[in-house]
Amino acid sequence: MHNGTSRRQPGIRTALAAATTAIGLGVTALTALPAAAADGSIAVQYRHGGTGSDQAAPWFTVVNTGTTSVPLSQVKLRYYFKADPGASYSYACDWAVKGCTHLNGTFGTPANPTATADRYLEVGFTAGAGSLAPGADTGDVQLRFHRSDWQPLDQSDDYSFGPTQTTYGNWTKVTATIGGVPAWGTAPAGNEATPTPTPTDPSPTAPTTPPAEQGVLFDDFDYADHTDPAITTHGWTIRSGGGGPGVGNATWAPENVTFAKEGTNSVMTLRTSTAGTGTSTRQTEVHTEERKFKNGTYAARVRFADTPTSGPDGDHLVQSFFTINDLTAPMADDYAEYDFEYLPNGGWGEPANVLYTTSWETFRPDPWEAVNQHTEARTSHAGWHDLVLTIDDTALVYYLDGKEFARHDARYLPERPMSIHFNQWLIDFAGQTSTAPRAYEEQVDYLLHVKDEALTPAQVAAKVAAYRSNGTAFEDTVPAS
Repeated sequence: MHNGTSRRQPGIRTALAAATTAIGLGVTALTALPAAAADGSIAVQYRHGGTGSDQAAPWFTVVNTGTTSVPLSQVKLRYYFKADPGASYSYACDWAVKGCTHLNGTFGTPANPTATADRYLEVGFTAGAGSLAPGADTGDVQLRFHRSDWQPLDQSDDYSFGPTQTTYGNWTKVTATIGGVPAWGTAPAGNEATPTPTPTDPSPTAPTTPPAEQGVLFDDFDYADHTDPAITTHGWTIRSGGGGPGVGNATWAPENVTFAKEGTNSVMTLRTSTAGTGTSTRQTEVHTEERKFKNGTYAARVRFADTPTSGPDGDHLVQSFFTINDLTAPMADDYAEYDFEYLPNGGWGEPANVLYTTSWETFRPDPWEAVNQHTEARTSHAGWHDLVLTIDDTALVYYLDGKEFARHDARYLPERPMSIHFNQWLIDFAGQTSTAPRAYEEQVDYLLHVKDEALTPAQVAAKVAAYRSNGTAFEDTVPAS
């Protein structure tokens, strides 16, 4: 599956790959299955649902071909496809005889990716789906998935895709397991599974739970609202009161930070509103309480917006993701700040939308003097973007949607630990002089920091997907500085 070319935008617009390290399931033949699978046998029937150029629609029916009842909670299916570079995907269930509430779908990466299968959709059932009696089937399971940014799909290079399967029929390019034991289908080459030991095999050594990886902060922003005590427990502060940056007399408004589900992911929204005066302006900022982050990888999936959610457009707005420490004195050489900043309507002398990445050595506020290195792209960046910054002992590298965007010099490397921030604020009212109320929103999907490791965007994607696959919404093992 690769991005369609007819609708490709001039700006870079891929999204974070939903990848995780997992063992591909399926076998090339079904004649030597262990007893556990022989006692419970199933077949997977598939048809291509066909929902347009921007969605894949694999529909399934699972049939019990054995002589014993099969609990559906033990059944898992895998549909293999070729992912677009850097893309993430969203799963949906449109309709199922067993009920969509009794189905779940997650994305993963085969142990040995191939040219037609470097990702899979794994579908499982909850206990509420019940069991299949011998000869019975699940009825329709009508699923679909799409790129999170809704870019078009080309499924012609997808391993499990069957464009001529317009009616249900046995399909061995979808694999199935029962209780972890291969029961149906042929996995992509190199991904044949090792069956789970049967009761007649020697008992395996009990697995041990690996210790949490040290030096990682991950947050999926799965909170109830801005008053959720877990926000503070997890080390975040939602800013309140006054102070810069931004227009004078503006207020930082915790209640303008909200949390909600978008598909299967939790999303944090920072809302900034104004009626054209400082006292009517309500800005937003969320940051870590501790300054304990220095070298390593900083990553977030952020949605920038070119237009307000309501009211007139044109304000000189800054939407950002950055890491920073304090300026101890004007031109102090131990200051550090590293920014992704998007100005949807220009500002700072720019006439229109511009994305900056800036690495700061130091500055003096009055009279203004700055020492920094910056890279910019003067085009719209509205929509979801994967932002990655790596800091090692040689350079600062900024990535946008899986591709290197900027590489800044070693002279700008940090001397002291920093905190991590998201904020949205108004530079001035020169872009829009109206006193009509208006509001803008910046959204954040997740935050990942890995201490002292410069990860590639693909490695970032794999870590995030692994956390989500394991149901981990938050982890912080970064030691205090």
